[in-house]
Amino acid sequence: RLPSMRTPTAMIVGLVLCPCGFLLTLTGTLAPTWRQVSLVPNQPIDVVWEQGIWDICRERQSTHDRLCGQADELGYFEQVPVQVARGLMPSSLVVTVLGLVVAALGVRCWQEEPRHTLAGVAGLVLLLSGLMSLVPASWYTHELWALPAVPGSTLIVGYSLVLSYLGSCLEILGGLALALSFHHCCKER
Repeated sequence: RLPSMRTPTAMIVGLVLCPCGFLLTLTGTLAPTWRQVSLVPNQPIDVVWEQGIWDICRERQSTHDRLCGQADELGYFEQVPVQVARGLMPSSLVVTVLGLVVAALGVRCWQEEPRHTLAGVAGLVLLLSGLMSLVPASWYTHELWALPAVPGSTLIVGYSLVLSYLGSCLEILGGLALALSFHHCCKER
């Protein structure tokens, strides 16, 4: 039987979803808006504090004046969910890059037949990276209202946290799609 020159659909899906998930997770990791604190007592009504895992920014919405590098007076960065996110989010990004390199070697781009075992291993690595970023995003969301904030202020989920969730889910789905390559290996044996 002649080998098919078509790349399997599951591999294409994995190679599309995982880089998209990586970009979303990277943005979510670096951007300082995991949580927004607004309507802070004794502050102008249009002041919003944006808290991420690396930085705290203060923005005046009427003038769009934004000042990052604000002092952490409430011990926000010392909280366990923030510390876990600081460790797992960058680790997840490194594991994602590793998984994408392995996927590029396993999925046929320059060879006649894909290496199904290598693509399957890449899928498992990318699945792991998605879980590594989903855990801190979920934990942070669960503890969002328990993290320190000025009493009487309003807390809102920030866009960085949403992007981290979406990126994690895309990496998990892409990893599962690539892991389907193991089915081809089992079928051959």
